[in-house]
Amino acid sequence: MKKEMKESEKEILTAEDAQELAPLYANVVLALKQVYDPEIPVNIYDLGLIYELNIDKEKNVHIKMTFTAPNCPMADEVMMDVRQNVEEVPGVKSCNIELVFEPAWDRSMLSEEAKVALGFDDEDEPEPEQGPESFGFDV
Repeated sequence: MKKEMKESEKEILTAEDAQELAPLYANVVLALKQVYDPEIPVNIYDLGLIYELNIDKEKNVHIKMTFTAPNCPMADEVMMDVRQNVEEVPGVKSCNIELVFEPAWDRSMLSEEAKVALGFDDEDEPEPEQGPESFGFDV
């Protein structure tokens, strides 16, 4: 008689699963790098707005993301772009986005590429600031 797997056991990825999903994961990251916050000329991935990116065995993508400020006026549009870009990746079954604001976003979450693009120098960078205004953009 076959032992039935618990729901939590179905989601545990084996090393083989992870290896199989690696190219899909890379393609999802590329898709996320095509989405920009309209107020900041850097993609959302390099801005550090993606807190978690998980793909299950059925190739459903689960994303936890934030914005530079909780009152981002473009939040709905950006989230729609994220969902659309990710779901267009060949092999992706669906995309679920969870919007979170803890921990609060700050400039320390920027990738090195984003820091260079925005002209930040690590050596004399002040304390992290929040929001698009910390980049000198009008809000």
